[in-house]
Amino acid sequence: MGDKHIVRFEPVGIEIEADEDTTILRAAAEQGVMLMHGCKEGQCASCKSFILDGDDVEHDRYSTFALPDFEKEEGYTLLCRAHAYEDLTIELLNYDEEMIHSGLPIQQAVAEVVANDNVTHDLRHLVVRLVEPASIKFFPGQYLDFAVPGTGDSRSFSMANTSSRENGRLEFVIKIYPGGLFSDFLDSRVRVGDRLDVTGPFGVFTLRDAPDKDLVFVGGGAGMAPILALLRSMAERGIERKARFYYGVRRKHDLCFEEELRTLEGKLADFRYIPALSEPDGEDWDGETGMVTDVLRRREPDLARADAYVCGPPPMVEAALELLPELGVADKRIFYDKFTTTGEGQNS
Repeated sequence: MGDKHIVRFEPVGIEIEADEDTTILRAAAEQGVMLMHGCKEGQCASCKSFILDGDDVEHDRYSTFALPDFEKEEGYTLLCRAHAYEDLTIELLNYDEEMIHSGLPIQQAVAEVVANDNVTHDLRHLVVRLVEPASIKFFPGQYLDFAVPGTGDSRSFSMANTSSRENGRLEFVIKIYPGGLFSDFLDSRVRVGDRLDVTGPFGVFTLRDAPDKDLVFVGGGAGMAPILALLRSMAERGIERKARFYYGVRRKHDLCFEEELRTLEGKLADFRYIPALSEPDGEDWDGETGMVTDVLRRREPDLARADAYVCGPPPMVEAALELLPELGVADKRIFYDKFTTTGEGQNS
């Protein structure tokens, strides 16, 4: 353990203690302060902030796309990579007052593999059962870190279910990347009965309480997992907000959870699932075609009354973040989880 320093966050006026050996983001999470973040790998810039006072800060490795050198020189920082070596005052550039005090305790747990099945040619449905402790409290839409045995590395994956309270089970939808660290492990070594070490929960991709707002979900690939969790939660809680889920894939064989999503159309008061194929050539398909953002633009010209939730691969997320304000969604009502890659697919 290193020395501890006080980090104050403005404009919210919250203070935490940060150990020199712990990132500021992790220190905040351990003290129940839920700061905006995404990948935790210094790639997505969701946690980018500005140092108002103090300058003795060291950073773990990060992408200069997320924090260019000139921004770092001006005083910007990535909280997921930053270590405080003196007392600091930091201005949060991206925060949610509704979420900031809602942090859940981070736990380390052991989980036993119950199922590891293909749902498409490159998406795996992993189901585990918590052994110790028997359950972890999390908000639908959050994720856990999985330790990769023998490497010292971890990968992050979103839960597709809403709770582990009843049976200790957690569901994940994971993309398999050829040659990927966790992908190879999951594809060739993980068997039913194996035990895995997990840590969490993390993430702020959770449903905000705004009954007067419609909902539009935009997803692709393994972005299915957290969006499915939010839809399942809506059904369990009887939420009657108008909701649309646009899910983009290349070919028909890339679609998954179709039966459940169609069932949810009957359970939820005003919900529609709209899959879109970007490469439908030669397939028996009478649904939407084109990039999912193009489909969204055609079908939803006015989203001024909507909250938007976007989750999936970076190009899709970037395109959606550019489009949604044009369709009328307020910037502060766009919530996203960009599945960045660390060698092979961090949080994917």
